[in-house]
Amino acid sequence: MNVRVGLIGYGYAGKVLHAPLIRAVPGLQLTTVASSKPEEVRADLGDVRVCTPHDLIASDDVDLVVIVTPNTEHLPLALAAMQAGKDVVVDKPFTLNLAEAQQLRTFAEANHRLLTVFQNRRWDSEVRSVKDALDRGLVGRVTQFDCRMHRYRPNVRDRWRENPGPGAGLWLDLGPHLIDLTVHLFGLPSAVTADLAAFREGSLTDDWAHVVLTYPQMRVTLEASLLAAAPLPRSVLYGTQGTWVKYGADVQETQLQQKISPLDPQFGIDPTKTTFYSGDGAVTELDSVPGNQFAFYAAVRDAILHGALPPISLQEAIAVMTVLDASFQSAKEQRTLPLAFTD
Repeated sequence: MNVRVGLIGYGYAGKVLHAPLIRAVPGLQLTTVASSKPEEVRADLGDVRVCTPHDLIASDDVDLVVIVTPNTEHLPLALAAMQAGKDVVVDKPFTLNLAEAQQLRTFAEANHRLLTVFQNRRWDSEVRSVKDALDRGLVGRVTQFDCRMHRYRPNVRDRWRENPGPGAGLWLDLGPHLIDLTVHLFGLPSAVTADLAAFREGSLTDDWAHVVLTYPQMRVTLEASLLAAAPLPRSVLYGTQGTWVKYGADVQETQLQQKISPLDPQFGIDPTKTTFYSGDGAVTELDSVPGNQFAFYAAVRDAILHGALPPISLQEAIAVMTVLDASFQSAKEQRTLPLAFTD
């Protein structure tokens, strides 16, 4: 039995990330794409139906709707898809804010629909390597974790992500990744201190972020910038027994751009080693754990067909949105905000 998938949006993320990952998973069949570029879709994907989002959601030939649109459309499209009896994957950010996320969660739970968020970075080599270092206890008791998602894009572009309005800005783009991987690795923080800024000439939205999450006996520093040309470490773990460092971005997105199949044996293999600096002065290089974003959609398939747990639970999705909302409020008020989570 196949899960018939409809993809809404065929921009960069839909074309490069979602479509090839979906098509690689046995048991998932990409049958329909909602796009204004039918020729491009058919050139890439062959004989798939191309239609409007409304027609895709209403189609009897779609079981799972994957939403890869501008952020403002996540709530209305996800709600419409679930109302039509579909299961739903939403690209990050889940929604524009916590209130919208809670609205989707309430509907999904009341109507027994699968609803999950495409937090693909959990399956990056970088994050899996951090998890491996933690599981090994390499650094002892962790006192600090730094994670950066830096890019060098000095020129402001005329696109919805960089124009003022709901859903725009760098932190809403990259913050969900950074917060999710942190919650995945370390659990829920007790407070957030955030600083957002626009440093590029002519920038109309935030293009720099520095966010500190407070944990008992530990701090997490998250950074994002569009003016970072130097190859700084992506992730650093500090602890009582030493420091662990990871350079280099995950290779899966580049491989997908090059049309390398997620089923290729070399897919996700990260050539960049990690380095552990022991407190006694020893330096050890370790192989990075391979990335495996394929696993996200395999887990979606298993959740639909076999009742397995979804790859990202709604509880986790709400937790990320709680921290994200608080980070924006912290930056606005220029103060540390406590975080209170309920069940």
